[in-house]
Amino acid sequence: MEKIVSLCKRRGFMFQSSEIYGGFGGFWDYGPLGVELKRNVKEAWWQDMVSSHNELLQPVGAPSGYEMVGLDSTIIMHPQVWKCSGHYDLFHDYMVDCRETKKRYRHDQVRGRWVECKDQKVFVTSNAEIEQEDAEIQRRALKFFRLRGKDADQLKYDGGFATLDTIDDMDRVLGPDAKQIGTLTEPREFNLMFKTTVGALGGDDDVAFLRPETAQGIFVNFKNVLDSTRVRVPFGIAQVGKSFRNEITPRNFTFRSREFEQMEIEFFCPPNQSQEWYRYWRDRRVAWYTELGLSGDSIRMREHHTEELAHYSTGTADIEYAFPFLDEGEFGELEGVAHRGDFDLRSHMEGKLDPSTNPLELETDERGKPKYRGSGRDLSYRDDLTNEKFVPHVVEPSAGADRATLAFLCEAYREDEAPDEKGKMQTRTLLKFHPRLAPLKAAVFPLVKKDGMPEVAKEIYGELKQHLPVFYDEKGAVGRRYRRQDEVGTPYCITVDGQTLQDQTVTVRDRDTLEQWRVSTKDICDEIRQRIRSS
Repeated sequence: MEKIVSLCKRRGFMFQSSEIYGGFGGFWDYGPLGVELKRNVKEAWWQDMVSSHNELLQPVGAPSGYEMVGLDSTIIMHPQVWKCSGHYDLFHDYMVDCRETKKRYRHDQVRGRWVECKDQKVFVTSNAEIEQEDAEIQRRALKFFRLRGKDADQLKYDGGFATLDTIDDMDRVLGPDAKQIGTLTEPREFNLMFKTTVGALGGDDDVAFLRPETAQGIFVNFKNVLDSTRVRVPFGIAQVGKSFRNEITPRNFTFRSREFEQMEIEFFCPPNQSQEWYRYWRDRRVAWYTELGLSGDSIRMREHHTEELAHYSTGTADIEYAFPFLDEGEFGELEGVAHRGDFDLRSHMEGKLDPSTNPLELETDERGKPKYRGSGRDLSYRDDLTNEKFVPHVVEPSAGADRATLAFLCEAYREDEAPDEKGKMQTRTLLKFHPRLAPLKAAVFPLVKKDGMPEVAKEIYGELKQHLPVFYDEKGAVGRRYRRQDEVGTPYCITVDGQTLQDQTVTVRDRDTLEQWRVSTKDICDEIRQRIRSS
């Protein structure tokens, strides 16, 4: 993972936000290549899920044909949206504060180990990344017990790593940045939504929130979409957009950030077909990742156990990926596919529903009145063919654009051997992106900077530039230029050489196979575009 992070900064994929001021935790900027990669991920998702979808055909595994439309809702919405959805009351984590350092940590994300030494047993914690935890725990334990490095064998470890929420005795915990034990408070709730104000006065009545998810913008526009288009249930509304969560301990590069981008679908279907649609979307979303390059060994689908489900849900599956910052055999969430029933539409019709009731009932205050009133709008659907009226059930495939980008980056990273310009085998670093996702689709080189080769190369570059993101390079030996493009994942390199001036053909090199072949200069643009489309 350290090599991937280093490459990302060195070659302009990602940078720490506000780095010149020491950085700002949980926020990341995408550089020139990173913004192209993330944009390609989002565009591939949008094209495959929305724009290229043919509603006249019944996809394999689907109960019927269906329509797909798009939406772009605002980041700041009426505060009542978050009260009725449950986020205002329930969107929180349990946090602990350190009385010594005044720092705050998420209770279930602080990891540590029990360490025994000098007749004392202490749970030593750390905020280090997982691959650095062992060394950091040892360093902190040695310091706490006033030992030198050569005395590390005096430390006895009891069990493996565990999270703080599994520890009962907080008095024996050494906080992640503390010098003394017992400085962490008991856990308490902390809301994850970012507050802001709307209006000039900035009083309590002007408080609003940056959205923690894009889904609610779709639910509150359900009726608008129905009334303004000719869509019929079943149909899906897709949205790509920014969301914000005040994560207390953002970590693992861009995996857990405070500002991130989601790619979500809310699929509305008849209640009696919802299970079939849930299975369809669950399987289709896994297939999308594998088609774009995630291998079968590194990706899996995990169905939630019954005790993990909200009672209004009859199924939720996490699509998970074996990110390299995790321990071997562990997987991190890449996307969730949830069967949400009619919970969301009913919430915005009637008001906040009580999660402890089954069937769902309105949550009431001490006077027996609805705690948070809904919109009062009728969000049910009447089928014009059967005259049946119902509140649609919802299946929600919810993907993170940043996590998907990170997974594709991790999967693409390779180290192999390839001959240099002198034919000597050298270690080669490459990003083996699917051509649809690669930030640059091709690079154009003149073999040497003379004999008219740069002029021909620039002409080819100019033609390709109108259709694809491409790169022009005439600096250094051609072998080194190949290596630079391999390292950023460019699938094809085009070289103008002496033969080009004789027969108007160029050499094309494949990044993965290192195969080379010649193509006419007048056909090169169509050749590259066709290979990308057919890959």
